[in-house]
Amino acid sequence: MGNLVELFILILIASFVILYRKNPGENAYKFLVSSITRVYDKYAPYSFKTVREKAVELGQEYNARQYIVQTILMGGFAALIGYFYFYSIIIAVIYAAVTISFIPYLAYLRCQRIYSEYVFEQIQTYTTNVIMEFNTTQSFVKSLEGVRDSGILEDPVLTDVKKMIDMSYQNGTINASLEFFNEKYPYYMVKNMHQLFLQITQEGARDSGDSLENMAMDIDALVEGVYRDQMDRKNFHGRFIKFGLMLFLLVIVLRFLLGEDNYISLLDIWYVQIVLHAIVIINAMFLLSGEKYYNADVGVE
Repeated sequence: MGNLVELFILILIASFVILYRKNPGENAYKFLVSSITRVYDKYAPYSFKTVREKAVELGQEYNARQYIVQTILMGGFAALIGYFYFYSIIIAVIYAAVTISFIPYLAYLRCQRIYSEYVFEQIQTYTTNVIMEFNTTQSFVKSLEGVRDSGILEDPVLTDVKKMIDMSYQNGTINASLEFFNEKYPYYMVKNMHQLFLQITQEGARDSGDSLENMAMDIDALVEGVYRDQMDRKNFHGRFIKFGLMLFLLVIVLRFLLGEDNYISLLDIWYVQIVLHAIVIINAMFLLSGEKYYNADVGVE
């Protein structure tokens, strides 16, 4: 097993040297970064690019130093776990490498949360301002045009509002445009507001002021609930990470309770090693599921 791992590492180093020799004008760091960037640009999903660009635009994406610190902390912790569980430098290196390989996925989850929060704020702006515009224009399409021209919306919501306006004029009704926006942004406040405007348009309600006022109050309540959920998630996230890390330390505590010699003798039993690997994997999946929940879409059903 050890020889195979060493051979694999040597192949990786040889591959890097060969590729680097083809790019002599670049230093090793720039070559590595540019190579990873080219692969990312070729295979990364468009949604990942979009959310990361918005995170950078909002100034909430990690800089190089923060990513380096994250890599050192996560890789170092995984290496310590691998060594203290199995007394094997090879396993420690493998655990560190696998853990570091998940950093791009964690970055995606974080950027997705940032993007989701941004879109939710845009949707909140869209719904409240459309209601305000309707009180003046008494026309849903004119309300959309007023919000479009006000300069308060940004892409992607602004582009989709423009598409709604075009669809409404092309079809002569607002039905298709509402279905398009509801599917694109499945928020309760959007569906409820659009349903109200659909009823007003189809039933020809003369006095819609009270209904719109109630809708605005409902939207405020929904927004308050979403922001409260965000705070709860943030508090939960900190406690969850601490709890998840403590689970990894339980086996290390057990090692000291049994004594080093007794623990090493247990490692000679093949199924003990399988159990230990299973503990590490289950704990890692537990932490990963918590990260995914914390970064889940904001305000969406």
